[in-house]
Amino acid sequence: MLRINEITAPLGSTPQEIKSLACKYADVSPSLIKGFEIARESIDSRQKNNIKMIYSVNLELENEADEKRIAEGFTPNKVNICEKYIYEMPENRRTSKFRPIVVGFGPAGMFAGLILAKAGLCPLILERGNDVDTRTKDVYGFWNTRRLNTSSNVQFGEGGAGTFSDGKLTTGIKDSRCRFVLESLYEFGAPESILYSAHPHIGTDKLVDVVKNIREKIISLGGEIRFGCCLTDIYKSNGYIQGIAYRDNNGSCEDLETDCLILCIGHSARDTVEMLYSHGIRMEQKPFSVGVRIEHPQELINKALFGKEWNNPLLGAANYKLANHSLHTRGAYTFCMCPGGTVVCASSEEEMVVVNGMSEFARDKENANSAILVGIEPEHFPDSHPLAGIALQRDIERKAFNYGGKDYTAPAQTVGDFLKGVPSKRLGFVRPSCPTGTAPSDIRKILPVPVTDSISAAITAFDKKLQGFALPDAVLTAPESRSSSPVRIVRDECRQASIKGIFPCGEGAGYAGGIVSAAVDGIKCAEAVLINEEDDC
Repeated sequence: MLRINEITAPLGSTPQEIKSLACKYADVSPSLIKGFEIARESIDSRQKNNIKMIYSVNLELENEADEKRIAEGFTPNKVNICEKYIYEMPENRRTSKFRPIVVGFGPAGMFAGLILAKAGLCPLILERGNDVDTRTKDVYGFWNTRRLNTSSNVQFGEGGAGTFSDGKLTTGIKDSRCRFVLESLYEFGAPESILYSAHPHIGTDKLVDVVKNIREKIISLGGEIRFGCCLTDIYKSNGYIQGIAYRDNNGSCEDLETDCLILCIGHSARDTVEMLYSHGIRMEQKPFSVGVRIEHPQELINKALFGKEWNNPLLGAANYKLANHSLHTRGAYTFCMCPGGTVVCASSEEEMVVVNGMSEFARDKENANSAILVGIEPEHFPDSHPLAGIALQRDIERKAFNYGGKDYTAPAQTVGDFLKGVPSKRLGFVRPSCPTGTAPSDIRKILPVPVTDSISAAITAFDKKLQGFALPDAVLTAPESRSSSPVRIVRDECRQASIKGIFPCGEGAGYAGGIVSAAVDGIKCAEAVLINEEDDC
């Protein structure tokens, strides 16, 4: 199959027109084409008066010799031979009589469970939160009443934290399994565009059905999923896992015997991390990031990036990705930009406030929002304890709760006031979208000084790259403190923790940073189980 890159096409080009452009570029007769597909689609808006689409396409010819001959006439970055990716599971060599147990049903747990179920191992999956339909009611109930369910919320429940986000599928990891993840999500109901978009996303409204379809597939293959079941203890002997204990929503406790535990607990299961640490599981501090959510009118972002085409429906809502590395401050960067989305209160512990961003697939809300984050290295943690980063996160989130009014209202500040270093008494014309409300405040009293200094420098620098970014009435809402885990659960070359038979996995274990990378890590941990704990890894 030929991969042809950098095909430039006008906005609104049909697949047939794109195919014709690719044939012309590679000097291939359309009559020789046996198969055609778009491999990648992106927007080129560098010239705002002449916005174009850029495509990579796959052409399958009748004769493979012709494909090779054509490819030899171009540099590999322009035209090359590619093979269709097919994921192949390793042979199941596990001999244990015990079912593997997966804790957590976010991206890592879903894909670990899916692989184990496909291998015939009938995994038992425990999720502390509720099924996605009940969980959705819990989340909106919290936003409406301020009564937090600490077991079922934006962080906990079927689908993981990513379910109430933009459903972004971009990743920086280079692993062929990423393609399997995308194809699987499409199979389970995600939009086809995730297979070729340069910025694939599902949207929280569509993720709900995707998650349920994955659940039903695992069950059909012999797996079992128990919602409202929180891991409370582990049993070990001679350095090996022997079993676990969990508590359900009714307060009933149950013990389960197992020799295989995949921990997909997510970055917010702090109580679980503390329990594991008490059993001597080796952990280490890990850098994490903290910052704010910034909201602008989506129209402003569209005009800044698309010029006169700002309201062209073929372009949709514009998104951005920015970074700043000032000489005298820490670096800052935008993260999880949500075009046409909302800022949400994502608390999971009582009397703490944390915010995140969320978009539906249409991305048609009034505001754009993005995190502006600053990295915090372990040397800046309060002390050397492996869980010191969690303590720092909690301290920030408690301050936010107090400054917001002690009722889960999120503290907010206009960009103009923040840059001047004065508290906000009122907000401007940009209407904040946080469903639990916002309280004018002083974000500099909530976040560490080096963080706020870096955010201030970044906003000024970003305004030079994206006109209007430093809009005085733009709104900053704090804190964004759960972009990643501040703890890494150490694992060996077989992906096992210091207690054998335990496989720390995904974001909560410190080995992923998003839906796709977490899903890939879940796949890898499931593969490690299939290889068998006594075999060569």
